[in-house]
Amino acid sequence: HVQLVESGGGAVQAGESLRLSCAADGYTYYYYCMGWFRQAPGKERERVASISTASGKMSYADSVKGRFTISQDNAENRMYLQMNSLKPEDTGMYYCAARKQWGSCSERADFSDWGQGTQVTVS
Repeated sequence: HVQLVESGGGAVQAGESLRLSCAADGYTYYYYCMGWFRQAPGKERERVASISTASGKMSYADSVKGRFTISQDNAENRMYLQMNSLKPEDTGMYYCAARKQWGSCSERADFSDWGQGTQVTVS
């Protein structure tokens, strides 16, 4: 079981940027895909973006397309989420997640390993 640790969250004003980082204590290429999820108070945890560790293919939720960019650095065993033009509705706890086997990387249930989360607050 690989531990995932998020960092980079904080409180910002609308229109500003943040860069989240997810550090894995193992090899990121051990995973088939990795992703970022977020959960606002009283709401379901939703996928923000995901990336195939082998192909680098990325996928985004419609709400963040054009503003957020997911990336990975397999040499450093890290995944990133660059968040630009932040909006108040982006507020929530952001989680790093990973899936080991080939398959869907769209839903919360698709991912087996999770970090503890990092808080993002946009006002």
